[in-house]
Amino acid sequence: MSDGQDLNGTLPAIRHTVLCVDDEVNILQTLKRLLRKENYELLTASSGREGLEILSKNDVHLVISDQRMPEMNGTEFLAEIKERYPDVIRIILTGYTEVDAITESINRGHIYKFFLKPWNDDNLKLEIRKALDQYDLIKANEHLTRTVIHQNDILKQLNDELEDKVEKRTRELVLRNQALELSQAILENIPFPILGVSEENIIVLENRNVSNLIFRDGKHIVIGDNLGDYVEPSMMEKVRASISGDTEERLEGYDMPGGRYVVYIAPLSGQFSGKGVIVTFIPEVI
Repeated sequence: MSDGQDLNGTLPAIRHTVLCVDDEVNILQTLKRLLRKENYELLTASSGREGLEILSKNDVHLVISDQRMPEMNGTEFLAEIKERYPDVIRIILTGYTEVDAITESINRGHIYKFFLKPWNDDNLKLEIRKALDQYDLIKANEHLTRTVIHQNDILKQLNDELEDKVEKRTRELVLRNQALELSQAILENIPFPILGVSEENIIVLENRNVSNLIFRDGKHIVIGDNLGDYVEPSMMEKVRASISGDTEERLEGYDMPGGRYVVYIAPLSGQFSGKGVIVTFIPEVI
């Protein structure tokens, strides 16, 4: 026996089904007359065996059983229901002389409540409604528990995925930092002076060998200055040509106070294409 869910994951309203079981036809007829105007479907059976057969074919939410029945008495019948269909609410009708046996069955969880014969009609109808409300409450709590567990599973999955992404991103950043540090070390250890120049002709990078260069008027490079403040117009033309044409340029026999150089000007590539050049000074061998 199960209750479905709508597309929003909530429990839909259900029309309850109540099963009355008694071996006396007149008792079943009385219960039918009493409960026929109630807002639930009413089924009847004349024995425990027949009741179990009906339960196997129908979604029943509440069972009302007489205690004194042949072959299988009420407590035995309801104990069997608890074993097979534990969600079904179970009520028994009994006489004064059977209260002790019924109390024991209640303590063992086989029975939700009992009514003494003859019962009060209004009280019986009220208790049936309360029992069905109890059924709905139990189902709602079970649904809420399942929903919370499901949401927790989703949150755990999302958290695990986030942790994996963070770990992956962290590894990528570590590798990039290591690559950057290695690139910087390689740049610093290249045995020739190297400058990085932006498309605005601003000096943005230098390696340590640039300090060995002496430019016109005895100047030494300062990061952030315009390259044109240090070099001849002939070199600036090569720089502009390299940036605009995305081509490598070469300037031979470039005289500086410290000697003559072959100057290689290489444009940046990829996403930085047109954004600047790398200028390398290689001493001419005389």
